[in-house]
Amino acid sequence: MAKASKSAAPHYSFFTSVERNFDKAAPFTNIKDKGILEQIKACNSIYSMKFPVKIGDKVDVIEAYRVQHSHHKLPVKGGIRFSMDVNQDEVMALAALMTYKCAIVNVPFGGAKGGIKIDPKKLSAYDLEKITRRYTAELVKKNFIGPGIDVPAPDYGTGPREMSWIVDTYMSLRPGEIDAAGCVTGKPVTQGGVRGRTEATGLGVYYGVREMCNDTEMMKRMKMTVGLSDKTVIVQGLGNVGYHAAKFFMEGGASVVALAEYEGAIYNPKGLDVDAVVTHRKKTGSILNFPGAKNLKKSAEALELECDILVPAALENVINGDNAPRVKARIVAEAANGPLTPEADAILTKKGSVVIPDMYINAGGVTVSYFEWLKNLSHVRYGRMEKRFSENMNQNILGSIENLTGKKVTAAERKIILHGPDEVDLVHSGLEDTMMGSYHEIRDEWMANKKINDMRSAAFVCAINKVGVSYMELGIFP
Repeated sequence: MAKASKSAAPHYSFFTSVERNFDKAAPFTNIKDKGILEQIKACNSIYSMKFPVKIGDKVDVIEAYRVQHSHHKLPVKGGIRFSMDVNQDEVMALAALMTYKCAIVNVPFGGAKGGIKIDPKKLSAYDLEKITRRYTAELVKKNFIGPGIDVPAPDYGTGPREMSWIVDTYMSLRPGEIDAAGCVTGKPVTQGGVRGRTEATGLGVYYGVREMCNDTEMMKRMKMTVGLSDKTVIVQGLGNVGYHAAKFFMEGGASVVALAEYEGAIYNPKGLDVDAVVTHRKKTGSILNFPGAKNLKKSAEALELECDILVPAALENVINGDNAPRVKARIVAEAANGPLTPEADAILTKKGSVVIPDMYINAGGVTVSYFEWLKNLSHVRYGRMEKRFSENMNQNILGSIENLTGKKVTAAERKIILHGPDEVDLVHSGLEDTMMGSYHEIRDEWMANKKINDMRSAAFVCAINKVGVSYMELGIFP
């Protein structure tokens, strides 16, 4: 028998890693009954399916999954990803993280996740539509989708187009269901989607990191200055999440010094214009050779550059036991799902860096998905009833102040003061409040218990306590 290479990288079960983090936090929770903890940790329902779809002249058997991790609240919530890396372990792990993520940001859903093992880049839109609609039909058949049961959303390899196929298929199979639009979120706005969903996850990353950087006590503890204005940021991944996170950091006063994609990375210590980089990539097909920036042939090299804030927003396990000792960032914000291995987590914590866990920092997507779901159930657009009232009220207040003072505001100031909230304003406001409030819940838990030595464990403690309360209040446990 051939011996395994000593240099071979260890294999990580994603779900086992999530369970390890759960077990690490469990002793610090308010729940002392091991049975309740085991119930919280377990995946409640796993639907593994294979179905035939005709692709071209032959029939392909498609492998797919839908996992409902926790039924402590219904519906359950989680995205659907299209990737050749999809497997049951990954979907179970992501579903578990969704349970804890929803609990942390106080969104009343259980956790779920779905995946189809395909390469969307190698399939035509016609074939992708057939696969998506067949997958939806399988979910309907087993009661694994519905506005009060299980509400999917976009994930890696999917977007508004796929969600529109899902809602259309669901409506055709459940005619007359008045809340059918709420069976899935991340839809196009014309199909019941909500404005602000596209940038939600990246914006949530920005809000969460900004709140930490504005936390005087935390910055003092980390020996960093308060605020974002003097912070340097590196973002790995220029997909939807990475792009918007980088853009908001730049607009918020931070300096984005490096961007990494699969073809390589670029670095400029003076800062990069994120939109200009994206325009350059559209023209050339690559971020490399951007004017004024230095090329790095290996994308992973960007993770080891000097910076204050590192945002891995692409793949799982990109920071591991091998490269973690060389990561120099003081704050690592997990914009992707599971970008750090447990070994990397331990190394960075020992070095004094703070890892802001994925289950909190990338929860902007599910938060705004919750707003979309509520919009679908209420059948009214956000802002429709209050926008004009707010503008009229602001006009009256401003007029009274101008009459009393004898002074007039400028046209630009008037426009800002009189503006009533549009849907996107309300969505961004709700997201900002959610990310700020949840940060302080986690931070307070962390600060209150000196035995909790990292933010991830504190986040797990918060989530487990909330889920545990829900289970006990259901009366399942005497």
